[in-house]
Amino acid sequence: MHPRIVILSLAAALALPAALALAKDPTYVGSVHLVRGDAVPGTARGTVFLDADRDSRLDPGEKGIPGVMVSNGREVVVTDAEGAYALPAYDDMNLFVTKPAGYATPVNADLVPQFNYVHKVAGSPPLRFGGIAPTGPLPAAVNFPLIEDRVGDRFQCLVFGDTQTYTNRELSYVRDTVGRMLAGRDNSATECLIFEGDVMGDDLSLYGRFRKIVAAGGVPQYYVPGNHDLDFDAGDDHHSFDTFRREWGPEYYSFDIGKVHFVVLDDVRYPCNGVDDHAFCDPAGKPTFNGAIHERQLEWLRNDLAHVPADRLIVLNAHIPFVSYTNATRQQGQVDNLAELYEIVGDRPALGLSGHTHTVEQILPGEHFHGWREATGTGPAPFHQIVTGAVSGSWWAGDLDDDGIPHATQRLGAPRGYYAIDFDGSTYVDTYLTFGGTGGEQMHASFNTPRFRAWVRALFSHARRHPRPSNALPTVTVADLGDMNMLTVRDLAEGSWVAVNVWNGSKESRVRVSIDGGAPMEAVRTQPGEGEDSFKGPRYADPLALAKQSTNARLAVRSIVGGDETAGFSIWRGEAWKGAPGPFPLGMMVYRSNHLWRADLPPDLAPGLHTMEVVTTDRYGRTFRLVQPFEVVGTLPEMGWPWAPGELGTAAKARAP
Repeated sequence: MHPRIVILSLAAALALPAALALAKDPTYVGSVHLVRGDAVPGTARGTVFLDADRDSRLDPGEKGIPGVMVSNGREVVVTDAEGAYALPAYDDMNLFVTKPAGYATPVNADLVPQFNYVHKVAGSPPLRFGGIAPTGPLPAAVNFPLIEDRVGDRFQCLVFGDTQTYTNRELSYVRDTVGRMLAGRDNSATECLIFEGDVMGDDLSLYGRFRKIVAAGGVPQYYVPGNHDLDFDAGDDHHSFDTFRREWGPEYYSFDIGKVHFVVLDDVRYPCNGVDDHAFCDPAGKPTFNGAIHERQLEWLRNDLAHVPADRLIVLNAHIPFVSYTNATRQQGQVDNLAELYEIVGDRPALGLSGHTHTVEQILPGEHFHGWREATGTGPAPFHQIVTGAVSGSWWAGDLDDDGIPHATQRLGAPRGYYAIDFDGSTYVDTYLTFGGTGGEQMHASFNTPRFRAWVRALFSHARRHPRPSNALPTVTVADLGDMNMLTVRDLAEGSWVAVNVWNGSKESRVRVSIDGGAPMEAVRTQPGEGEDSFKGPRYADPLALAKQSTNARLAVRSIVGGDETAGFSIWRGEAWKGAPGPFPLGMMVYRSNHLWRADLPPDLAPGLHTMEVVTTDRYGRTFRLVQPFEVVGTLPEMGWPWAPGELGTAAKARAP
């Protein structure tokens, strides 16, 4: 079951009027109020209060706020008429308030909401990135300050998949994409930024610089823990997100804006070795993670939702997708105990958001791919889920775009980007946006021809033989593909079609292609989502995306000054990519997609110039248009300079076309 859909105009979907956001206030800088002293043994107590003087302290005369949810990460209570609460206390707990609609918590200087207190008496075990310092005994009171925040029921949140910065160089890419976008746009209607995990690429010392960059937008930031945000030297899952907790807050929590209840989940168990019964979790193997939601967290979620009205939209945020097209048959890349989560959510209106796969995926209720039942014990999706892509795309790889950022085309063909989700009551409209683009850019189209299919088979063969960049000369490059918008009569006779990649497309999207103003042809989605396997190979590939991924000139960059140190570029944990300008590894290339449509071209299309118009209509009734001229020729002409240097004299001119 998914929520009732409200159709907004494109302008409304991209930026709600500033007048609707009445009180977002990034100047409310403060913290949770701790009252040191002797606590009641085994009990956490305090007050949720209206911070009239905005000093983050419960002062005489300041009023408590009744009916606010407070949790210890397991039990959930609501404050009494005086704003007071009491909860069982245990070591290594997050004590936090669920920010109610109509109120705001303080933020720190970098706009990270301050709504929790970490209680960890002895602190973390020795960890490379520090973890949590010893907190000592529980305070006598933990008070949560709030101010009024009359947002209303219409607002926007921006959602970002894996930024996954391993180095300061990649953090600069975030500055020049996310930071630049946030600093230059009108954020008056934007109430939250949500980062769906893998904020870092394992080096958690970079969190501080990241936080400063994102603060440029003046919007509160909420974070989901990912498998590259881990303390990898933690001995068990109890400590694996300690540095994350120190920097961002609880690894799972909730907050309300308008009529939307946002839930952040931790679905990364690390290490899973000896805990989960999978071969990759072998106790004798290298420590690794599994997609799972631990029992204490599930208990908290049951208690949390028990206090949420049934008509509220539940937005579930996790790093590892609940289910995924890309990882449909991969146990580790989906949530093991998903059936329990589905049971807790029940038939409430819900939306699931995740990251991890570096792909954009729309999964609508009733959709299903082979492998889900085996990996998660579930069948068709019961509610709408979006895998939100990656700001880093394919891990910041590839040649530089016009802004000096690696194009890093994602694994299912979408460009790097992020989501704007516009909420109206308990309904929403989601829009995928690229950095530097406009909301009207939602797709690209190219031609799958026999020439392309022969070329891509050679490309894939090379990628299989050379799974990492090397000095081996590539079998083919983008230059061997030739003019992608020129088709021969033979191409048409042997079977050619338009391949349309609708980046945010879903099974409810409609795609039509018309040639020269003729009757529209209905394009067919190449993956129906009816329980089938992933269809792969040249016939299911994205020609334009593969052209970008096939040839990476940066691999061959080398200088006298830099030598080996600046040759090529690095990726992941400093892995050097250099050598011949070959393709991305096969696992990154777009040899399949669940948002690709096919429209067969007429085999008798006459030679000459033609115009293709592609129109897609999304699940909200919005339409987007792309126009592309192309040519049909008898044989491919010479595409380079045909004359020898200086040859074009009087005699040569006579035979020039």
